[in-house]
Amino acid sequence: MVKTFRVKNWGDFLDKLFYDTHDDRIDRFRSPYIYRGLNLASDPLTTSLHRLGGDTPTLEKHLLRNFRKYAHTSEISGGNTWNWLALAQHHGLPTRLLDWSYSPLIAAHFALTELESFSEDGVIWALNYVNLNRHLPEKLKIAIEKERSNTFTVDMLKEVCKDLEELNKTGTDPFVLFLEPPSIDERILNQYALFSLMSNSKIQLEDWLHNDKEYYFKIIIPKELKWEFRDKLDQANITERVLKPGLDGLSQWLKRHYSSKP
Repeated sequence: MVKTFRVKNWGDFLDKLFYDTHDDRIDRFRSPYIYRGLNLASDPLTTSLHRLGGDTPTLEKHLLRNFRKYAHTSEISGGNTWNWLALAQHHGLPTRLLDWSYSPLIAAHFALTELESFSEDGVIWALNYVNLNRHLPEKLKIAIEKERSNTFTVDMLKEVCKDLEELNKTGTDPFVLFLEPPSIDERILNQYALFSLMSNSKIQLEDWLHNDKEYYFKIIIPKELKWEFRDKLDQANITERVLKPGLDGLSQWLKRHYSSKP
């Protein structure tokens, strides 16, 4: 059964955010986890592509083809599938990608952005991406081991797998890989972002994990602590103003910051 922490206070929250981050091999605190915050603890790890419903493989092809057709290519460096997929996800196109952050505090921010959800518990997922690389097919393992990395860049992935169709056919069993997006803008950089990518668009990550405690744990943010945690993150400058540079992020931060507590 998956390990789940229901935190009791701010100190307990910080402790659980950095749970199991010590690397005994080097005697340093270097986390093998990546983090994703959701405003509602009841929400599953569902991709935007799955939320559309219907035939996901067919929808994915149509969406990405038309995005490439109409998008301004000046926004992207290189024309390979993985660059386009990262750009599409970044701009809100439904894809099979899920957003994560290396930072547990940034994940905490995204679990505390919707004031209308403060009457219900939130959650942060912590996924051991280092351990999950054991399930990669051999040619993908070789590629990241060669670079001494635990994640792929778009260029690294392009060298071993040219597109989604080839990825679907790689290996005999489904797997997940972790993709660092190109530095499209400050938002990507400031959010310390990366993506998870299932080899088969029909399979959802949460179902594939099978409640295996070796690969992830969850931190439940009780509804009664949400306002306190939100205010303390604001004081620590973990806000939309920083994580979404520009007038949109600034406006979102100001709107939330000056909202009254019910």
